[in-house]
Amino acid sequence: MNQPLAYVHPEAKIAQNVVIEPFVTIHKNVEIGEGTWIGSNAVIMEGARIGQNCKIFPGAVVSSIPQDLKFAGEVTTTHIGDNTVIREYVTVSRGTIDKMKTVIGKNCLVMAYAHVAHDCMVGDNCIIGNSVQMAGHVEVGDFAIVSAATLVHQFAKIGAHAFVSGGSLVLKDVPPFVKAAREPLSYAGINSIGMRRRGYVSEQINEIQHVYRLLFMNGLNNSQALDKIEVELSPSRERDEIINFVRNSGRGIIKGYFAKDAS
Repeated sequence: MNQPLAYVHPEAKIAQNVVIEPFVTIHKNVEIGEGTWIGSNAVIMEGARIGQNCKIFPGAVVSSIPQDLKFAGEVTTTHIGDNTVIREYVTVSRGTIDKMKTVIGKNCLVMAYAHVAHDCMVGDNCIIGNSVQMAGHVEVGDFAIVSAATLVHQFAKIGAHAFVSGGSLVLKDVPPFVKAAREPLSYAGINSIGMRRRGYVSEQINEIQHVYRLLFMNGLNNSQALDKIEVELSPSRERDEIINFVRNSGRGIIKGYFAKDAS
């Protein structure tokens, strides 16, 4: 770790086998776990909590002060899970008084030039594409994929195992297990390929497809569709996850492609 061309604050807590390349800057109140690599010109700012075996590529800035005028200097953190890769020039802001932290989970890939703003909660095994711009307070479920150049509105939620196509504008919540595409962003089927890769069997996939047919393609409003889903389908983890997501959506969910009003 003793890289003479890097600056490491004496109060930073760095595991013994962390590799710090030349011209890295690491501020105080930082913790970095074993096996992590920090590339040249990366800046790790106050409040960073970086797990084991992560890779932080050159030019990335982790745990910068939030781009929020309400931020009053409160002591907050940024958490990066084990085995996560942060590529070139990614920026991750630390939390505000709302959640007090920003979180990117384990085994994630955040591609170059992406921005993850204050108080975002990104789950495990997610892929955030190149130049994705994620506003504050966004939530992304496990195994979700947000493709390149997508813009995500503040407080929006993207469910687990969802796939958002490149260049999308996410103004409404994207439920779990779906593919979201087109303009305006709409339901474009379920993410069956992704689910099969993760061990979902045909029975589970067919059930999820049935749920979304009732929700998006049956001419019902959301409340009517959820009531019908609960009557027609037996409780299951996937069914209940979708129902709870839709019921708890703060911004409302995306529309079905066949909806008359897709705005």
